[in-house]
Amino acid sequence: MEQQLFDPDGVGVANGAYFGLPFAPDDAELVLVSVPWDVTVSYGAGTVYAPDAIIEASTQLDFHDPMAPGAWRRGIATADIDYSLQELSQRLRADAARIIEHLENGGAPDDESVVRKLRRVNEGCATMNAKVEAQVARWLDAGKKVGLVGGDHSTPYGAIRALGARHAAFGILHVDAHRDLREAYEGFHYSHASIMYNVLRDVPQVKQLVQVGVRDYSEREAALAEASERIVSFEDFALAEAAFGGATWDEQCRRIVDALPEEVYISFDIDGLSFENCPHTGTPVSGGLSFNQAVWLLRTLAQSGRRIIGFDLVEVCPAADDRLDAITGARMLWKLCGATLSAAK
Repeated sequence: MEQQLFDPDGVGVANGAYFGLPFAPDDAELVLVSVPWDVTVSYGAGTVYAPDAIIEASTQLDFHDPMAPGAWRRGIATADIDYSLQELSQRLRADAARIIEHLENGGAPDDESVVRKLRRVNEGCATMNAKVEAQVARWLDAGKKVGLVGGDHSTPYGAIRALGARHAAFGILHVDAHRDLREAYEGFHYSHASIMYNVLRDVPQVKQLVQVGVRDYSEREAALAEASERIVSFEDFALAEAAFGGATWDEQCRRIVDALPEEVYISFDIDGLSFENCPHTGTPVSGGLSFNQAVWLLRTLAQSGRRIIGFDLVEVCPAADDRLDAITGARMLWKLCGATLSAAK
């Protein structure tokens, strides 16, 4: 559909693009890259289908956003989806599920059949990372901002590496129920539970990791977060405790944003929200942010003068009989796009 024929107040157009928008990547300021992948998920699977489900749900969204009025007109485009990643994910997921079942039943991690399967999974995840990094790098080098739509939380690794190669220093605003600081969880080098461990190890340009809403993590992860000067924590209960003591959410958002440097990447795991917003996400955890609390945090960041250099939205898990997860995902994606486009350039 040509842009001059597009009616933002009309019926949502199912054209295969997020929000039914008519922009081509070459003509847009923001390009959305989809990564249908969920090989290493350790509880509930299904995020491999998130991009298509979010695209479908997003056509029911109205475009007026008082937090970022008219920002979409600068162009939000959908890059072609590489469905070979979905096919590879589905093949490798069978191996990963057998590995997880073997370990959960007390099996030895050095069992020969497990070692072979683990090698295939790790090699496949490395292939995914390389493809994502190359695709994101292409759009960054074309002068675009990039948002990534997963998939599980392992998928942004390549995108963050691409940004690391092009920015001297930046911070990550990480909204999540989990810290994702595990080293090679269950033997998977690029586990969804290891994304921030891998980023801190491999992308030195990330100077600050600001974790918000975290509430379910191991003792080793807690110790790493406490010891690292690069990690700043705003745990879920600590935020609630401050609120019980009289702190407003606006005050807390300003504290969070003040901990970030001038350039910021947002990594938004949908399970950072309370799970009535995302009941089918792979590892739901009680507690979490309300939708509007998350939006206010994004607004505070966008209005702080900081530059948002990219983002991801991950762990949305659509269900066949319930559209709520995809609906929430589509609307959070819209807010992430608006914050990114309305923030300082």
